[in-house]
Amino acid sequence: MKKHIVCFGDSNTHGYSADPADCADGGDRFNEEERWTCLLQRKLGGDCLVLEEGLSGRTTVFSDPLHESMAGLDTIYSCLMSHEPVDLLIIMLGTNDTKERFGANAAAIAVGMERLLLKAKTVPAWRGGRPNILVVCPPPLGAGFHDEVMGAGCVAKSVALPPYLEAVAKRNGVHYLDAADCEFNALDYTHLSRRGHTQLAEKLAALVPQLLA
Repeated sequence: MKKHIVCFGDSNTHGYSADPADCADGGDRFNEEERWTCLLQRKLGGDCLVLEEGLSGRTTVFSDPLHESMAGLDTIYSCLMSHEPVDLLIIMLGTNDTKERFGANAAAIAVGMERLLLKAKTVPAWRGGRPNILVVCPPPLGAGFHDEVMGAGCVAKSVALPPYLEAVAKRNGVHYLDAADCEFNALDYTHLSRRGHTQLAEKLAALVPQLLA
């Protein structure tokens, strides 16, 4: 059986494209030749199966009053169990947690990630019973970001997030990667550009084989 890699994230894992001109199909989702998950699959080869579990708007633990089923904590059990045996879980979350309506600063967002990690470790879906998790800190929102629905303070919280997530990963004995230099588009300063997807796939392709060894 192939090694199962579950990619659990938000719109940047789903592959949302804010700029149709940046997307080969001219739509609002990058295709299978562009998304970082699919590029990672190609780079890792046939011995691995990269499983996409991206949901636009997903948070670590926060229930969203505007959209249902957004808290990762509520769905991580069923997600992992549906893909068992799991060899590696890649979690890239935190951007949506910065929304003003959740009232969470960077430290609180990291606590949410910790709760998610603790839950994921208990799920009996791991191959050999050994949890193997990589936390990817998403790129910070760009200085040009403005979204009235997400609200105020999002940029500052996302910029402050990396050291908190890194500390949580270290404390919980999981792997960590900062994707800060992966390119966002210059329209909404929130979503990865096509180039950003390529950059993230390259970073992960260099790291993941070491985590599966």
